[in-house]
Amino acid sequence: MKRKFSTISSIDLDKPHSWQDPSFITLDIDWCHDEVLAYSINLLEQADVSATWFVTHDTPLLERLRANPKFELGIHPNFNFLLQGDSRNGKDAEEVVDRLIKIVPEAISIRSHSLLQSSRLMELFKRKGFRYECNSYQPVEPCKPSLLWNHLVKVPHFWEDDFSLLYGVDLAIPEDGLTVYDFHPIHVFLNSPDMNIYNQSRKCHNFPEKLQKYRCDSTGVCNWFIELISMEYSNEA
Repeated sequence: MKRKFSTISSIDLDKPHSWQDPSFITLDIDWCHDEVLAYSINLLEQADVSATWFVTHDTPLLERLRANPKFELGIHPNFNFLLQGDSRNGKDAEEVVDRLIKIVPEAISIRSHSLLQSSRLMELFKRKGFRYECNSYQPVEPCKPSLLWNHLVKVPHFWEDDFSLLYGVDLAIPEDGLTVYDFHPIHVFLNSPDMNIYNQSRKCHNFPEKLQKYRCDSTGVCNWFIELISMEYSNEA
């Protein structure tokens, strides 16, 4: 089955074909090392595929992502420290968001780390100028986007690599509805077949030369990723 890929900002609720026809690849960067991030970038650039990147930190590779017209940047704020009474990432939710807005001022899509959401956060996201809220994991078919009370567009994803690893669910490729995939560069780099490899390699995540030895040769996330992006077809097809 062939399909095209697009970015989250192309979704228009008034135009169902804008989200029913393409699929959407999203990646949560999750503070990964630049070599780990570059590995996923290379695969997508070689396949000439569109993707939305949810950014957690500043890196010179953001300019490379911005230079590709098929890529767009959103933000991926981490509010978990606030839940623990820890202000290291910001004294409140607004400061957490503002720090990432300074890094990615063009972002109009947002997905919280751990998919943390609340009505107060939704209001904050709207006030900060975001248009797409991507915090719902909805592993049912078919999915569809919806308009929230404050006119944010909620864009759920139906497949996520780490949940699939936890529960033994292979890559799913439905034919109908909204199909948003959520990948993490660390799992693509490791070709994680399960969460054991990821957890065993944690101490090496910032040392790519050491991380290499943990990369898996059996079927894993990188195989799924390549399988998915190989399904791209041109607008002329």
